[in-house]
Amino acid sequence: MPSKFKTTEISDPQFESNNLRFITVKTPNLNGRGDICVFVPPFKTLKNLPIVTLLHGVYGSAWIWAHKAGVHFTALKMMEAGLIKPMVIAMPSDGLWGDGSGYVPQTNANYESWIVNDVVDAIIENIDCTSEASPLFISGLSMGGYGALRLGAKYTGKYSAISAHSSITNSNQMHLFVEENESNYKQTDGTLEDVFQVILQNKTNLPPLRFDCGKNDLLIEYNRSLHQNLVSKNIPHSYEEFEGAHEWPYWQEHVNDSLLFFNKHISKQA
Repeated sequence: MPSKFKTTEISDPQFESNNLRFITVKTPNLNGRGDICVFVPPFKTLKNLPIVTLLHGVYGSAWIWAHKAGVHFTALKMMEAGLIKPMVIAMPSDGLWGDGSGYVPQTNANYESWIVNDVVDAIIENIDCTSEASPLFISGLSMGGYGALRLGAKYTGKYSAISAHSSITNSNQMHLFVEENESNYKQTDGTLEDVFQVILQNKTNLPPLRFDCGKNDLLIEYNRSLHQNLVSKNIPHSYEEFEGAHEWPYWQEHVNDSLLFFNKHISKQA
């Protein structure tokens, strides 16, 4: 089958380490190239593995979940302990626009389609233990939590479960982090900028959903409001608060909550 990308570069196994691979593809959605860091479990005879798309926050890129939170080490330890089944973790860049693209369509590029379509296609084309039969999951932190909640709810038939950490819940909170004008994140349909509204529009087909936030996080009240709004509309979800702030030690500790949540829903599909 021909590639969906004009060009693809993938790291050479002889130079890879710690079960991380790197893929760069050229896509019209970015008007250029996009990077994906991929954790591939080092076990034999694997096929149709679940694909977890793990989104970074502002200022970050494809490398940051691995090299600031060690998620690949966390995942491997959990797999070796039998806590979770093997799964591939795809960690794409957000498109590298400004301080953060928000994972939304903008006038210059479609950062939403990059995540929802290109990232999955690039993994399936280049990682042998995945296929069109692989179940898909999505998670992220901060701006990446916004992306995970918004895209997971919008594309209800695509993802099997959604998890998010310390999330922005509306694009009007981007100004807390980025220097670019917030108007860049505006959508023709304004309801698509708000996580709650997107969930509400798709509540009948919503996949299993969880999110959490640190009690000392600057986004805690936004997360509490999202939780209360979901409760008021009887939309099933899990919301948790833990000690911690908007910082890497929190995400390093709690990414395992996403992996355990996804594993539970892999088991239900089996």
